[in-house]
Amino acid sequence: MTRYRLIVAATAEELARRTAEQLASGLDLALAQRDRAQIALAGGETPRATYVRLGQERLPWDRVDVLLGDERWVDERDPASNARMLRETLLAQEPARHAGFHPVPTAHSSPEQSAEAYAALLRQLCPGDPPRLDLVLLGLGDDGHTASLFPGTAAALVSDRPVTLGEGKGMPRITLTAPVLCAARQVVFLVSGAGKQRALQRLLDPDEPAERTPARLVSPMSEVLILADVAAAGALQNPSAGA
Repeated sequence: MTRYRLIVAATAEELARRTAEQLASGLDLALAQRDRAQIALAGGETPRATYVRLGQERLPWDRVDVLLGDERWVDERDPASNARMLRETLLAQEPARHAGFHPVPTAHSSPEQSAEAYAALLRQLCPGDPPRLDLVLLGLGDDGHTASLFPGTAAALVSDRPVTLGEGKGMPRITLTAPVLCAARQVVFLVSGAGKQRALQRLLDPDEPAERTPARLVSPMSEVLILADVAAAGALQNPSAGA
């Protein structure tokens, strides 16, 4: 049974600050237990402010491997690239610029080859079957998707490999699969905006089918932390929920 803990921030600034603090705390804990830590981060616009703050946290970033939970199959210089966004935010900060960044290798001749190369990289960096990340930050789409696991797509059902191909909004994507997300030692969702209100309610609903809300496929052994702003939290009154 997945356990959720919801933290609601009053402002966008508070949401970014608290999310950055949670991620820094998770990395600090992982580095106290192991020589290196691996974190997979979400793309999109919502986490930009969080990444700027996180990049200024005083951590031994040279012992941190930064990966992506998903990526559009575009050149790394493309405005739609999540790797470009991380380079402009987190990795532009001191001291986070010293982190080891491992973007999805989108320069291959096909999305399939890029997915295979990213899977090999993930296995190299993260021991375990499936590979086990220390920390994963996920977003939540208004349709209930997370990473590039969209409702009604084959990617959401893949369980025999760590990386697969997805498609969202007409664009090929490379994404971590549900088993890898579930294997992470800590999972954090960052949810912002009134448009996400219904999706967040569905995520916390124990009767909600994962077929309609693939974010519910993410069910690690540890508690899932959800950081949301007031607009996304909406009428949710209980600061914690279980499903």
